[in-house]
Amino acid sequence: MHQNKIAIVLRDDLKNWQKLNVTAFLAGAVAIEYPELHGAHLVTASGNSYLPFFNQPVLIYKADNNEQIRRAFNRARERDLHIGIYSFPLFSTNNETDNLAEIAKYTDDDQDLVGIIIYGDSKKVSKAIDGLKFHD
Repeated sequence: MHQNKIAIVLRDDLKNWQKLNVTAFLAGAVAIEYPELHGAHLVTASGNSYLPFFNQPVLIYKADNNEQIRRAFNRARERDLHIGIYSFPLFSTNNETDNLAEIAKYTDDDQDLVGIIIYGDSKKVSKAIDGLKFHD
């Protein structure tokens, strides 16, 4: 059976609110792009239905510095994995138009990455994030 994996890598020097914000945006990106990741609605014994989760775990890793997140990003690209990015300048924007304009200002190599999400074959994702520890 083909196994896929979702991994989020966050730069560890971010403030807690920034880590949570980046995680939410990156997880949302994968959820929007890949509907096959949508689980079933949660239904309580009261009969109320709530929004579904992903149907597989989302693993969160930390990058101790820019080099570690850049390494994971480059390794994910080399393995043709699906990647979402969040760069530092996006903390100063507040709408999609500004987000798109800010990202478009920089080449891939010049993005000040603070978070990435990687989705794809489990073994390839593991190789892309090799050496990173789970976020604590």
